Amino acid sequence: MIKVAKVLVFLLCLVPFLLLVRGVVLTMRGEFALGANPIETITHSTGDWILRFLLITLAITPLRALTGWTGLTRFRRMTGLFAFFYSILHFAIYWVSKFGLSWTEMWQDIATHLYVTVGFLGFVLMIPLAITSTKKWITRLGGKRWQKLHRLIYASAICGVLHYWWLVKLDFTYPLRYAVVLAVLLLFRMWTVVRPRLQTKGG
Repeated sequence: MIKVAKVLVFLLCLVPFLLLVRGVVLTMRGEFALGANPIETITHSTGDWILRFLLITLAITPLRALTGWTGLTRFRRMTGLFAFFYSILHFAIYWVSKFGLSWTEMWQDIATHLYVTVGFLGFVLMIPLAITSTKKWITRLGGKRWQKLHRLIYASAICGVLHYWWLVKLDFTYPLRYAVVLAVLLLFRMWTVVRPRLQTKGG
């Protein structure tokens, strides 16, 4: 049953990518499936899905605590890796479309614009998380060190929200929604850390 559920979740996570591929194919045929500016549409879409998958990944632990369904943790690695997958697409589109694979120009842009700097930092922070996502790495690092390393996902999500917030110039509706959800998840995380200490002192 879990295997079937994993396949279904995998396919659902892949849907946004498949829709973008479909949009690219239709656009190449002369249709306006991706709007007047296809590159901008793809860039924004992949950026949105990075944040969505990061927040979904972070929400799994609170949902498990609230529902008691421990099986949710089986999907955390998958959703985290899909966040990284969409971040690779997002970065690749930015690099190729703006700089034509020029490292020099890209680094200049990263160093010059703060919203690009923080977005790139969020991407870089996800790399060690993706590399060490396997059970073998948990064994190599040890459970506690592995958990500490993977708390970087919070920093990556914060960078992603800031990147979006500083990128937007007029309508802050969407970055604000992401910021609120992330704030709730961070508060829950802080509460799970503080609560046992309070109980110990109270006892």
